[in-house]
Amino acid sequence: MRVSVAVDEFLRYCAVERQLSPHTIDAYTADLKEFARFLREDPLVSSINENTLAGYLVDLLESRKLSIGTVRRRFACLRAFARRLAKVDGFTDPFAKWQLQLPKRKRLPRSLSRPEVSRLLASFPSQKSGASKASHAFIAARLMIATGIRVGELCRISMQDVVADGEAIRIFGKGARERMVYISDSSLRADLLKILVWHRENGRVAGNLFINRRGAALRPQSMRIVLRRQYEQKNGRRITPHMLRHTAATLLMERGVDIRFVQRLLGHSSIATTEIYTHVSDEALRSTLERADVLGQLAA
Repeated sequence: MRVSVAVDEFLRYCAVERQLSPHTIDAYTADLKEFARFLREDPLVSSINENTLAGYLVDLLESRKLSIGTVRRRFACLRAFARRLAKVDGFTDPFAKWQLQLPKRKRLPRSLSRPEVSRLLASFPSQKSGASKASHAFIAARLMIATGIRVGELCRISMQDVVADGEAIRIFGKGARERMVYISDSSLRADLLKILVWHRENGRVAGNLFINRRGAALRPQSMRIVLRRQYEQKNGRRITPHMLRHTAATLLMERGVDIRFVQRLLGHSSIATTEIYTHVSDEALRSTLERADVLGQLAA
């Protein structure tokens, strides 16, 4: 089997059988395109071995000057590709004998402080409860901060996914995993219900909950643009939709919510992924030190 044929089959498998998100499919497509560029010709998959992987690693680090994080992601894609080939084509997986030895750098998640969250929400042109197209992005931002859902998950929410009273939403996450997120804020629940009423009044009984000004489904890129326009241009700090997910998790941990509940809310398959939020945030550290007032206690 030629590499190009194997790549097409792998991408079809990821999209159809594994039900991976369009974002993941796009990332896999780009990563495998780069690997094919390195191979130059369209060789047989049987020609890929440990030396091929070692050469590709040198190309990415020394010739392309890519970051370690990017290189690790490229090889994670190749590892999944090789496992699929080994399963369906009798391919000898080169990763069985060759392991990537790059250090794994753990980054603390970038989140917004409480004042920054307040400034972000205040930056939207209309904060009044409602369900016009213009208010969809404002309600969507509040929903992400309240529940920590991914921007792709947000854009896939359908009207049918919202329970009757607006207290919960069915979310379809990574790996075709389904979960429920719960809305504790009464004003947010009311706004979600108003969106449903607004859709019905405009003749929509099914389809995406959040739409853009043209009436099409809200896209992740649209949400990124909204955040840049509403916050970054006014406050100077770059924020992304994923930072709202980090913010939700960090705020919950600061409030003492059990890590297992945070794991379930975020849809993490492993609690090890959630444990990154157990770090003490700068704001929590500062407030704790102020309460402790070590020097003040000595003086007393």
